[in-house]
Amino acid sequence: MGAAGVALLFLLLASRMPVALALALVGFCGISVLISPSVAMPALVRSFYSTFTSYSLTVIPLFILMGELASICGLSKEIYFVAEKWTRRFPGGLGLATIGACAGFSTICGSSVATAATLGKVALPEMKRYGYDDKLSSGAVAAGGALGFLIPPSVGFVVYGILTELSIGKLLISGFLPGILLSTAFAGVIFAWVKLRPAAAPRNLERVSFKEKLFALKKIWELLVAFFLVMGGIYAGVFTPTEAGAVGAFFLFLAAAFKKKARVADFIAAFKSTIKISAMTFVILGGADLFARFIALAMLPQKLAAWLVALEVSRYVVLAVILTGYLFLGCFLDAVSMMVLTLPVIFPAIIQMGFDPLWFGVISVLMMEAGLITPPLGLNIFVIAGVSDYPMETIFRGALYFLIPILLITILITMFPQIALWLPGMMV
Repeated sequence: MGAAGVALLFLLLASRMPVALALALVGFCGISVLISPSVAMPALVRSFYSTFTSYSLTVIPLFILMGELASICGLSKEIYFVAEKWTRRFPGGLGLATIGACAGFSTICGSSVATAATLGKVALPEMKRYGYDDKLSSGAVAAGGALGFLIPPSVGFVVYGILTELSIGKLLISGFLPGILLSTAFAGVIFAWVKLRPAAAPRNLERVSFKEKLFALKKIWELLVAFFLVMGGIYAGVFTPTEAGAVGAFFLFLAAAFKKKARVADFIAAFKSTIKISAMTFVILGGADLFARFIALAMLPQKLAAWLVALEVSRYVVLAVILTGYLFLGCFLDAVSMMVLTLPVIFPAIIQMGFDPLWFGVISVLMMEAGLITPPLGLNIFVIAGVSDYPMETIFRGALYFLIPILLITILITMFPQIALWLPGMMV
């Protein structure tokens, strides 16, 4: 019954049924068959009620609101132009600035889609104005936007923590060093690209003094303060993730309110966008909860875990198969949907094979991040196409170059788990 339910779920998804509805429908039908409809109906109500009233999930709209308010503050533009001053004289300087700006914006925005859309509107016109290769510029923004799913505060880690009942604070901190590594690797791709093809990125040799670079940092003080309040507060044990999100959002609200260009309409639009994205995420999580109840009743996770453990192969072979599966699913599903579909089934197997659940969270998020830029559904690709006039084929071809560093960083963290576990292990 469990296997039949999973097969039906993918059939419904292939027919383009919304993920939340497909999860809830399969969960409801499965519980009805295994027990009775009179049990399935209260389970349906409980799943959605418990999701929408969960205290731990309130961190999601707060992190999303931080990103929206940062846009009102004009931080996306400021971060980009400050990064450009520091990278101007390097080969591919605007591309490097794009990666740096995406990484910086990710520290106050937990959404990869929002990061890609916001920085795309700023960076793409600038790179086009300076004659950058279309594949390089669009690929850099698509890949850089994906950092929003890894660098804390990340909605991806929040969802992972909710589904696995792990510490959200430790999960958020665990993405910090891998995020820095991946940002550096993305910059390396741009640097190598321009070295091999100098015409892809004309250089701007105008000098910027060190004093001017330092002075420019003053323009992004809101970013630095917000990151210190949120991640510093979580790391020091002063705030829970939800409290940190509230403090960060309130600070950025005040910063935006005192901006001369901020309008009431901007705040209304920010709140509407936050509600829309949060509601979509909550509905998916509600459907996932009901689906998880069904497969638990069907004993599918336990059976799968026992079967995987009994295989006479290295557990790393099994891990490689799971991660390859994420890369494949990323061709058709968004990252949150991948989590809610797979974790209820495979997470018990991960634990039974002796893998650290925190570490697995980091490498699974990395592979889901790869899914954001893989054809045919890479969500960030559609976002870049929506905010620019670049053809989809061009964006996909540019983004594929950035898949290599994601895979290499995943392998590196698999070989050296302490890259992800060191900072969480030192938390208060």
